[in-house]
Amino acid sequence: MKTNEVHGMAQRGGSVIAHVRYGAEVFSPTVPKGTADAFGALEQIEALRYAHYIASDGLAVVNAQSVVPVTVSSGAATYPKDVADRLGRAFKRLVYFDAGERAMELGNIRAANIVLLGALSRGLDLPQEAWVKAIESSVKEKQRDLNLRAFEIGRNIG
Repeated sequence: MKTNEVHGMAQRGGSVIAHVRYGAEVFSPTVPKGTADAFGALEQIEALRYAHYIASDGLAVVNAQSVVPVTVSSGAATYPKDVADRLGRAFKRLVYFDAGERAMELGNIRAANIVLLGALSRGLDLPQEAWVKAIESSVKEKQRDLNLRAFEIGRNIG
């Protein structure tokens, strides 16, 4: 497995993209454009921004949340009103839902990313047990149950 991520941009109001590739032989962490089997986005405009990475039959799992960028809040740009329609045209296989709303079923909006991961996991060729073990080994004990329940909520979407 190889990973690649741009660090620090989210703290400065920018976009963050992370690539994960796995298989018998992986030579580069960067996913070539048009080849991603699956794609997860915590914000809908970011999904459109990086849609060119997904394969024609790839799965896109997109949070319906809108994060208004500074250019929009300052009046320099406008946020598109037809984002859901654009997403439907951009992705043949789309799971589009409000991950924050689903996370709030657990009382914690911060679990939205794990809800999204759960939904995304259904489209990847890894057994559910592998995902659960990864969460158990990487999440502090205090938050482990919350994250496992959030993951299960996501698995039941789509």
